[in-house]
Amino acid sequence: MTKSAVLTDKAPAPFNGAPYNQAIIANGLVFTAGQVGFTPDGVLVDGGIVAQTHRTIDNLAVILEAAGSSLENLVKTTVFLQDLGDFAAVNAVYKERIPSPHPARSTFEVAKLPGGALIEIEAIATA
Repeated sequence: MTKSAVLTDKAPAPFNGAPYNQAIIANGLVFTAGQVGFTPDGVLVDGGIVAQTHRTIDNLAVILEAAGSSLENLVKTTVFLQDLGDFAAVNAVYKERIPSPHPARSTFEVAKLPGGALIEIEAIATA
């Protein structure tokens, strides 16, 4: 199996210099690291869950693009929420931004996310 790392300056670098890549391409699939609502220069966007969800999807989109893929090629996402009460707001943005047919998805409430983020999304897409 061959694998290659994806790195773009259009999305945030790994959080606090942690040892991971924004994505890995392997066997025709793109596996993204979890993305949160940081700008490419590492600042968490203002505006609550809706703004952070949009920025998170923006980050996924540019990473997938750097990997030669796109949001249209998503097959699976995992959504982590600090508050499951944000589920409806996230779904509204997700439905607007993620092309149909929508990928398989799991959603979890978690105790804490990096940098005070309210949402994190990781994804698998075809290359």
